[in-house]
Amino acid sequence: MPSFDIVSEIDMHEVTNAVDQTKRDLGNRWDFKNVDADVELDEKGITISAPQEFQLEQLMDMLRMAFAKRNIDSRALEEDGDSKAGKLVKQHLKLRQGIETDMAKKVVKMIKDAKLKVQTSIQGDKVRVNGKKRDDLQTAIALLRETELEIPLQFNNFRD
Repeated sequence: MPSFDIVSEIDMHEVTNAVDQTKRDLGNRWDFKNVDADVELDEKGITISAPQEFQLEQLMDMLRMAFAKRNIDSRALEEDGDSKAGKLVKQHLKLRQGIETDMAKKVVKMIKDAKLKVQTSIQGDKVRVNGKKRDDLQTAIALLRETELEIPLQFNNFRD
């Protein structure tokens, strides 16, 4: 019976490359000369810091552009809150990986509401879709691609 998995994963190596590219761009821009701005990657996410709010927004745009160049969906970044520490404004961004239970239930409900001849099951941080025909599975993939969800979805482990 054909099946595939719906997952939400990001390549951490590419994230590291995107952060490094943003740091290089930061050093090359004239409007950030002699400015104490930084981008840091840790196991919890990415922290960006700048002296002023508008510079923080520019830094965020630079990071999103680096993500786009590396084919990483910027919806994988979740703003975790900003704080002012002394002279710097800091923004912490969490990296979303895996499909949370609420989002998985929403995906399953969308597929069931479309009345497709497939079965869905939530398996940890992914959703498995089974069907008798490959065309039904491809219809389910097309349905999910045209909807705008808060997280990026990938489709892997396609089996006939």
